[in-house]
Amino acid sequence: MTTIYSLPNVEITHLVDIVEERPIALLAGERAWRAVNSLLSLPIVVQANPERLEADYLDGLAADLPPEVEAVYGIGGGMVADAAKYIASRRGLPAVVMPTALSVDGFFTPIVAMRGGGSVSYVETGPAERIYIDWDVIRTAPQHYRGAAIVELLTIVTGLLDWKYAAEHNKNTADMRYVEWAAKVMAGIAQQAFKIAAGVGRGNVEALRNLLDLMCLEVQITNQLGHTRPQEGSEQYFAYALEPRMVTRHMTYADMVAPGILISAALHNQDVSSIRSTLESAGIRLNQLTAQDIRDTINILPNYVRKHNLPYSILNDLDLTSERVDEILAQTGLDKSS
Repeated sequence: MTTIYSLPNVEITHLVDIVEERPIALLAGERAWRAVNSLLSLPIVVQANPERLEADYLDGLAADLPPEVEAVYGIGGGMVADAAKYIASRRGLPAVVMPTALSVDGFFTPIVAMRGGGSVSYVETGPAERIYIDWDVIRTAPQHYRGAAIVELLTIVTGLLDWKYAAEHNKNTADMRYVEWAAKVMAGIAQQAFKIAAGVGRGNVEALRNLLDLMCLEVQITNQLGHTRPQEGSEQYFAYALEPRMVTRHMTYADMVAPGILISAALHNQDVSSIRSTLESAGIRLNQLTAQDIRDTINILPNYVRKHNLPYSILNDLDLTSERVDEILAQTGLDKSS
């Protein structure tokens, strides 16, 4: 059986106007909760700050949920949203998500990006029941965070390159076959992301609303296809390989994926200058990794994608020399990273 999921109900409102009568389990990051708790009146039965997206850990939280809980709320960023969706799914409860920034597209997806074994895998949970968007909350988030989901749209640029590359080498699986119309629609979404980046960086509500709309379109297309290949390739594999070594640095996912987009574009012999300037204008940080972090991660990528059997990309066919890695760093400007 194949399920084509719909998007969650999205309500643009003020958090102070939300009325919730069901007893809830609340998952929230400390900073996010401090930012919004004075705006909310929720019937909280139990509250937790999820630490990681690992199955055993989240299964334990789900098992400990008090029986009177009727809904699971996730307030904050992508990790708490994924944790809320996962725990709600395990207990057969609705999930409600309140983003404090438009930081990831995972708020809207019917899947959760679980960590384990040094990589990322997806677990199907179904979408959240509802997402509440309060522009007064979103626009006052830190610049590097409030519109960081624009990175998810710019991954389309390199994700499509890898998807088509795999098709040209007859390496896509039957359920991830290259679909021309979908590629064109997704490319159009990416083009719009370039246009709104500066407004997103300024915290302009109209630009942030456009970002919201584009994310919803992107997620619905991947829901229709049943996979994320049009916006997931070597740029995100770079982040997957890097992430386990960055756990103590408290980086956002965008901090790791954004350099991956530049690296992937360079590997495909694309001009990276417009992508870099777009990321910077949107407030995305490109200086959170050291050049050595980046170099070490690029060096392991060909073996990494094969080890974890990730969908085929240009990385599968690379034999990187130290000279080529240096060229990539210079071409992307990442040789000047902190």
